[in-house]
Amino acid sequence: MRILLTNDDGIHAPGLLALLKAITGGCGPYAGSLTEQAVEVLVVAPLTVQSATSHGVTFDEPLMCREETLPEHAGIGIAVDGRPADCVKLALSSIWPERMGGQPDLLISGMNAGANCGINVIYSGTVAAALEGAFLGVPSIAVSLRIGMHKPRFDLAAIRARHALERALAAGPLGRHEVLSVNIPATEEPWGDTDRQRVSVGSLAPDDLKNRPAMDPRVLPRLRVCPMNTHGLVDRYERRVSPGGDVYYWPSGYGLDFHATEPGSDVEMLMAGEITLTPLRYDLTRHDAVARWRDRLEA
Repeated sequence: MRILLTNDDGIHAPGLLALLKAITGGCGPYAGSLTEQAVEVLVVAPLTVQSATSHGVTFDEPLMCREETLPEHAGIGIAVDGRPADCVKLALSSIWPERMGGQPDLLISGMNAGANCGINVIYSGTVAAALEGAFLGVPSIAVSLRIGMHKPRFDLAAIRARHALERALAAGPLGRHEVLSVNIPATEEPWGDTDRQRVSVGSLAPDDLKNRPAMDPRVLPRLRVCPMNTHGLVDRYERRVSPGGDVYYWPSGYGLDFHATEPGSDVEMLMAGEITLTPLRYDLTRHDAVARWRDRLEA
């Protein structure tokens, strides 16, 4: 399987690197091929952080590209000085055919540092990259990690993301225009370096498993298929005044604070500590309203 890997946090983001390691060499108790086929990955990702850039693309400026050496013997990636959708467009039209030939079998976008559940899929550059890939005929999966109050364990999140990817791919072939959004629950480590080093596959004592099951790589959260929550975010802005007397507003809201949460939605399931998978589409047409508006305007 040939995979195009991208993101919106930038080519050196820890989430991308952890996911790259997980889907190539494997990690944790789930090491081995992501599928029954060998996996070949090309990384084409933004040069800089492009969070919440949604589906913006570049039209009137050149897209500068350069090779970047990725750590831990992960090889070479292509950094694009543009947005996530730019990366996908450029990769599928030029970079991938030039370097790999043909087209990838799958596009994976992520792993994003921050959940992309509920209405956040509209703002997300991570999801936009996956939608662009699906629109261009490559089945795509966006992967995002909920970030809590403490330092996230990207390596642990990557193990759980890999599990979700394996489950999705094993369930049947994805259509050329299919796109899935996967959210991983928080993997936090609110304790010190000594404990952090001990949390690796096979290194936990039996007593530790009872006390810290959420941090055990062998414990997999339940995978839930669910719709996105469609309630808006609670927007908050702090009013400030500059030294020159100009008024400005500093965003102070919390990205997962919604006006309401529908039972069974991705937000509810993710907050309950479960992995969520939501099928998305790029067609924004309200097909149920087309006939009504034809009757109104074309009669």
